[in-house]
Amino acid sequence: ELEQRVDIYLADTDTLWILDLPPTLVSTEAEESLRVLERNKIYVELCSSKSGSENFEEKMVQTLSGAAKTKEVQCETITMEEKGMMVTPWDLDNSLDASEMESPTTEKPRGTAGKSSKSPPAEEQGQTGSNIDSTPSIIIPESAVPARSQEEKEFHSEAILTSENLQQDLVVMERILMENIFQAKLAVYRQLPVLRDPDVPSDTGMEEAKEEEQDKEKEDEEEEKETSLKPSILSDLSPNVAGSAAPRLEQLWSFRCGLSQGHSVSSMAWNKGNPDLLAVGYREFVSGDQKQGLACCWSLKNPMWPERIFHVEHGVTALDFSLASPKLLAVGLCSGCVLIYDVSSSNDTVLLDSSASLNKHTGPVWQLKWVEQARGATGGDKKERLLCIAGDGRVTEWFIQQRLDCSDLLKIKRTESSKKKSPGHKERKREAPISQHAAGMCFDFHPEDTDIYLAGTEEGHILQCSCSGKEQILGTYRGHKGPVYKVAWNPSSTDVFLSCSADWSSLLWHRDCHSPLLTFSSVPAFVQDIVWAPQSTFTFAAVNERRVEIWDLSVSLFQPVLCCAASPKGKLSSILFARNSQCLLLGDSCGEVGVWLLQNLPAPST
Repeated sequence: ELEQRVDIYLADTDTLWILDLPPTLVSTEAEESLRVLERNKIYVELCSSKSGSENFEEKMVQTLSGAAKTKEVQCETITMEEKGMMVTPWDLDNSLDASEMESPTTEKPRGTAGKSSKSPPAEEQGQTGSNIDSTPSIIIPESAVPARSQEEKEFHSEAILTSENLQQDLVVMERILMENIFQAKLAVYRQLPVLRDPDVPSDTGMEEAKEEEQDKEKEDEEEEKETSLKPSILSDLSPNVAGSAAPRLEQLWSFRCGLSQGHSVSSMAWNKGNPDLLAVGYREFVSGDQKQGLACCWSLKNPMWPERIFHVEHGVTALDFSLASPKLLAVGLCSGCVLIYDVSSSNDTVLLDSSASLNKHTGPVWQLKWVEQARGATGGDKKERLLCIAGDGRVTEWFIQQRLDCSDLLKIKRTESSKKKSPGHKERKREAPISQHAAGMCFDFHPEDTDIYLAGTEEGHILQCSCSGKEQILGTYRGHKGPVYKVAWNPSSTDVFLSCSADWSSLLWHRDCHSPLLTFSSVPAFVQDIVWAPQSTFTFAAVNERRVEIWDLSVSLFQPVLCCAASPKGKLSSILFARNSQCLLLGDSCGEVGVWLLQNLPAPST
């Protein structure tokens, strides 16, 4: 039976009319309805008379569209209702007086104004009563309802705008909008897959054009010397890296707003408890102008406007978050003051201020840091202390009590130049220096022993110091010929540290050797900042006024593996690695902090 052939024929079935409603083009209540019905009757009779004729054939033809419907059948029937309320003359007077207070230019009706507090005469009462009896209902217009005064309206609107519920709702809405705008870039920052909208069709032509532009950019980057190393040099240094793609930087977004324009980024610091919160300090680009500064807390959830804004009287030179209490932010100023803010509070008032301290700094606070107490300290809780180095040559420890006060850990003294004297040469009397203390520019504490720290001076020397013990200075490293702007211990190899200076160079030091091991110098420009990469022991980044450089000592000791020129609008001033991403943060003199993605770098070496 399965193999037997069966023929099935498909044919049209008879049409079954379930519902047939002839169209109605003219209302039966219209004036021309009788004439139209007469014409329809004549037409039906004509068709019936022609049905038996040989010249008559019934078929479908295209006819003209019917006439437009009349107004009576274009919408549903409008139902009208009559509503009213009983009022007294005093209610009318009170409502009219209230409307006249709101608009004093309107005329008062006769016989009604000014009688709200007294009863009307008998004649007027009789007239009013007759009017109410003759009219079935009186409709009071909306303008006659007692309205609020202008002061009450303004107060009510201000209460709505300043309410906490509205502020919280606006924050939630702002978060949603920022997630929609920066979703793809934040996914790249967090190393997550980029989600695409399935409702939006992908344009293959646009994708091919983007791929061609990317290929062209790669070719241009390979040709430029400042973008990457030559393939021949790479092949000589590391054969594994020569075949890979050239390292490059790709900008994701920038932290900027109108408040930061005209300021230079002086320092940046990540929050110890929230890795998405970044503190940025701003000061005037010209250091001689003692204008107002700015400290902002930026969040990755809103790259277009800071979460907290702190206005200060002088430029911000340094800042850092506390480790034991991440809500505390310490800020150092050009005037020598130290401020502490509570970023968890929406209020921008200062929590603690050192301006009233008798031991406050007389020079700019170039760097400050929250440092944990030594591991051998007694007590179960980890205590930390706030340390500063300033232009008055002092390294101070600040005590946080009811007010800020400090004590000196070190006073940096000036060193005399050691020149060989020829025999018989008479020593000339030299004028005494204005200050016997050399300005301190930077410091960094040992990652394992917080009692040991390095201090860079304006004379170009680096001092190894101790917080405890009789000898405060353990050694001096001489190699720079200009002020030392930054020193940084290697977080993995704790006996090695870097330094950068205004002499256009960066030096690599060993703790036991008082002369530099390596010198890195590429362009004649001040090296403003350096920082070690958290993922690799051999990688560090340096920034000068012209460009940013990424050095990988496992690849080359002579040239950086990646260089990126600064924007022509401003100069680069500070640098910082992201804590949980392959990104680099660059601050410039225009008040912008760019977030750049590091691509195609060599694998981290142990």
